[in-house]
Amino acid sequence: MSVTETTIATRTVDGTEVPVAGTYAIDASHSHAGFIVRHLMVSKVRGAFGGVSGSVTVAEDVTASTVEVDIDPASIDTRDAGRDEHLRSPDFFAVDEFPTIAYRSTGLARVGGDWRLDGELTIKGESRPVSLDVEFLGATGDPWGGTRLGFSASGELDREDWGLSWNQALETGGVVVGRKVTLEIEAELIAL
Repeated sequence: MSVTETTIATRTVDGTEVPVAGTYAIDASHSHAGFIVRHLMVSKVRGAFGGVSGSVTVAEDVTASTVEVDIDPASIDTRDAGRDEHLRSPDFFAVDEFPTIAYRSTGLARVGGDWRLDGELTIKGESRPVSLDVEFLGATGDPWGGTRLGFSASGELDREDWGLSWNQALETGGVVVGRKVTLEIEAELIAL
């Protein structure tokens, strides 16, 4: 691929490299929607959702760009089958009743040298605001003639805001599962 092909996928706005305007689909096989939560107050458990789909529409005015993501909560994987079954149950995600977690952006803003994506996260029918810190990792052509974009995003939320409040007190103080959840997202997008 030539340098010209690579630079066509980006532009500079206010001294910052951003993607060219267009609509891009999430490439689920090259993306990761993960989380970290405290366990027993002494360690952190990591998990991820395998079933992720959605799109990003990059607008000419970058701050008017939109993000729509759907996650299949039944695809949760914390590397423990018993825990994953419990997370699918009504104690947590109630996947039989609520088969989709959704994130819809409501705004994008430049904050210093970074980007903040504001949006509504819907879990178990409850929608609450969640902001993510976003980093544009770049754009490139792929071997099949397409254009790919890369983004990282992170944020925090209180799981109890969505009714994910199951817990158990420990004799030594504290609880089995922490309330704070750290989100870690790596997204590769394909131009449509």
